[in-house]
Amino acid sequence: MIISYVALFILGLICIGLQLLSIRSRVHPAVGNNPIFLKFQYVYFAAYFPALLADWLQGPYLYRLYSHYEFDEFQIAVIYSCGFASTVLLGTWAPIAADRFGRRKLCVFFTVIYSVACFMKLSRSYGVLIIARVLSGVSTSLLFYAFEAWYVHEHLESNDFPKEWIPVTFAKATVWNGVLAIIAGVVANVIAEWLHAGPVAPFILAVPCLLISGIVVMAKWDENYGKRNAHFKRSMTDGLKCILSDQRIFLIGVIQSLFESVMYIFVFLWTPVLSKSDPPYGVVFACFMVCIMIGSAVFHVLASKRVPVVSLLAGAVLLSSISVIICVFSTHPADPKRSVSFLAFLLMEIGVGIYFPAMGFVRMKIIPEQHTISVVSWFRVPLNLIACCVLMIIHDHEFKSGNRIIFVTCAFLLAVAMLCLLRFSALVKNNQSPPETVEMQPVAATETAQNLQLVNQVPLYNT
Repeated sequence: MIISYVALFILGLICIGLQLLSIRSRVHPAVGNNPIFLKFQYVYFAAYFPALLADWLQGPYLYRLYSHYEFDEFQIAVIYSCGFASTVLLGTWAPIAADRFGRRKLCVFFTVIYSVACFMKLSRSYGVLIIARVLSGVSTSLLFYAFEAWYVHEHLESNDFPKEWIPVTFAKATVWNGVLAIIAGVVANVIAEWLHAGPVAPFILAVPCLLISGIVVMAKWDENYGKRNAHFKRSMTDGLKCILSDQRIFLIGVIQSLFESVMYIFVFLWTPVLSKSDPPYGVVFACFMVCIMIGSAVFHVLASKRVPVVSLLAGAVLLSSISVIICVFSTHPADPKRSVSFLAFLLMEIGVGIYFPAMGFVRMKIIPEQHTISVVSWFRVPLNLIACCVLMIIHDHEFKSGNRIIFVTCAFLLAVAMLCLLRFSALVKNNQSPPETVEMQPVAATETAQNLQLVNQVPLYNT
């Protein structure tokens, strides 16, 4: 599938140009060359970046590994669904556990259980692989909370740096997150295919990265805690009341659940759709990550031109809708057009790249800060339920064209999301909130670790 190599080269050039344009459009607070701050950043990145690299290394060959072990699509769908379920049932506790037991401890715990999950991929036992998937889901939740929560506390409380400097660190982390995802895709492709090490090799390679991350955390980080007396049940109850009392928040929850459930389904689908042409999975994955960076750069460039954020969010939904509609026709069992499907997937990833910063900004303006964690936790429940139900029901053995039917279902879900977005836009115009344009500062410029994490997070496709 030579088109993937050509696409990676062309998309890479486009991405570099748009990223440079995006950087020029952003306004960062001047931090100078404060050596203490730069050293603090380095200590954080030295632990965080290897953890991210380990996470991304597992993305390209997850489905391929299960297929290599000769499980059918329905069995693989069950494994994926267990991962989605673990994120809801166990991942929700990540903020509470990190705040109560210590963020440093949770970061070390993350490296341990993720390493165990990677080693368990060596087993061909179906039950063992399900357990590994559950551990991976919990690990991802810890990765995208505990590390950033630790940083914000140390930044503000231990070092007393200005809070305006926080977005500088997270802006760097966002860019490098994308770069590491692309590198991970290429590296995984090299060791799995060029060196003929097989689809399990990237998972084993992730373990040394996790080991490095854990060693840096233990050697260089101090422990910190959040509000240890936080009540989980009360927090979740208040979050639910917040959703039900404000139609705008409810609509944002519906839009997020529908769009991101389609995104999760895509994580499962892209490999079986393209597998018949035996593509270089790591290179294909790298193309997807480049497209996400392109979408993110497009968001910042257009937002700097004062394009309404709600319009950008609608554009993201529209691009993804066009993509899945194309896939409805390109995945016809009688005449599959895999190159067309691949190009449609690239379009979807550009939409995803636009969606996350746009949704992050809207959430930041709409959801009360004290309820952010609980509200977004509630949003994840229907999100994962939709993804699980679609994969489980439509991939039942009675369905002969399961993948094509799934794309039809995704088109319907995105159509409903667009209708909800139109209603939300009308409410925004009536209430004049949130602001229709973005002041060009990093989206992650919020005052709590929770909002920083939610607004600044790049998407676990790999999971």
